[in-house]
Amino acid sequence: MRQLAGYTLADGEGGAQIVTLTGPLTVAGVGGLDTDLRAISGPLAKVDLTPATAIDTVGAWVAWRLARDTGAEIVCENEETRRLIDAVSRSHGDRSIAAPRPELVERVPEAVGDLVVEVGEGSVGVIGFFGAILVSCWHLVSAPSRFRGKALIRQLELVGVSALAIIGLMSFLVGIVIAQQGAVQLQQFGAEVYTVNLTGRLAMRELGVLMTAIMVAGRSGSAFAAQIGTMKLTEEVDAMRTIGVSPIEALIIPRVLASVIMMPLLGFYAAVLAIIGGAFISQLVLDIPFVTFLLRIQEVVPVRDLWVGLIKAPFFGFIIAMSGCYQGMMVKANAEEVGLRTTKAVVQAIFMVIVLDAFFAVFFTKVGWG
Repeated sequence: MRQLAGYTLADGEGGAQIVTLTGPLTVAGVGGLDTDLRAISGPLAKVDLTPATAIDTVGAWVAWRLARDTGAEIVCENEETRRLIDAVSRSHGDRSIAAPRPELVERVPEAVGDLVVEVGEGSVGVIGFFGAILVSCWHLVSAPSRFRGKALIRQLELVGVSALAIIGLMSFLVGIVIAQQGAVQLQQFGAEVYTVNLTGRLAMRELGVLMTAIMVAGRSGSAFAAQIGTMKLTEEVDAMRTIGVSPIEALIIPRVLASVIMMPLLGFYAAVLAIIGGAFISQLVLDIPFVTFLLRIQEVVPVRDLWVGLIKAPFFGFIIAMSGCYQGMMVKANAEEVGLRTTKAVVQAIFMVIVLDAFFAVFFTKVGWG
C-alpha cells in the first residue's frame, strides 16, 4: 500500500502555529497535501521537515511555497533536504506560464501561410507517391509473378462485395428523394411525367457514381489509411522492406486496383437501385406503374449518360485509394496520428472527387455530351 505524506498543526510561541510535515514528500506521496496546505490561513512560525522520511523536488517546492506564503521558517536537520530547499527557492522566475497569444492580425496570416505550405508539401508528396506507384507497376509488368493476386481478390471483396448492402440502401433512398422532390416541383407545371427523365438522368450521369464515391471514400478510403497507418506505427512496413518485400507492391497496388475496378460496377449498381427507388415512389405518389417507369427510362435516358458515369468512376476510385494509402503511409510518431491521417484521407478524397466531378461536367458539356 502506498504511503502518503501528511501534516500536523501545533501552537507555537506568540500564537503562531508550527506545521510538521511527515511521510514521504515525493511526487508519488504528496497526493493532496499541497491543496490542504494552501487552505491554511494565518501566520506560521515554522515548517518542520525533520520527520519527513524522503523528499524530492516536488516535496521541497510544496514546503518552500508554504513557508514563502506564510512567512514561516523551514526547519530541517538533513543537509540534502536543505540543499534541495535552497535550490527550489532560487529557481523561481517572473515569466508567464503560458506563452503570450499573438494578435489576430498575426495569427490569421500565420495560419494561412502554414496551410499554404502544408498544401504545397502535400502536393509534392502525392506526386512522388504516384511516381512510386508507377515504378512499382512497371516492375510488376516486367515480372508478373510478383503480382499478389490473392491480395487483389481480398480487396475486391472488401471494397465491392461488402459494400453492396449499404450502397444499395443509400442509392434506393436517394432515388426515392429525387423522384419525390422532383415530382412536387414538376406538378406545379403539370409536367410530373418528366420525373422519369429527372430521376434516370441524374442517377445514371451524376448521383449514382458521385454518392457511391463518397460512400467508398468514407468506408474504404478510411480503412486504407487506418490499416496502413497502423502497420507503419507497429513497424510492419519497415519489416517488409527489411525482408525485401515492397510495401507499394504488397499493400498499395492491390488496394488501388480494387478501387479502380469496383467503382464502375458499384456506380452502375447504385444508379440502377436509385432508378428502382424512383420507380417505387412514383407508383405510390404519381400513379405511374412500376414497369412503365422502367420502360420509360430506356427511352428518355441516352446511352451516353451511362458512359459518362462509367468513365468518371475509375478516376474517382483511383483518387480515393491514392488518398487513403498516401495518408496511411504518412503516419508516424503515435497512435493519434492514425486518427488524424484517417480523417485527412476521407476529407481529401471527398474534396478531390467533387472537384473532379465538376471538371468532368464542364468537359462533357464541351464535347457535346452535356
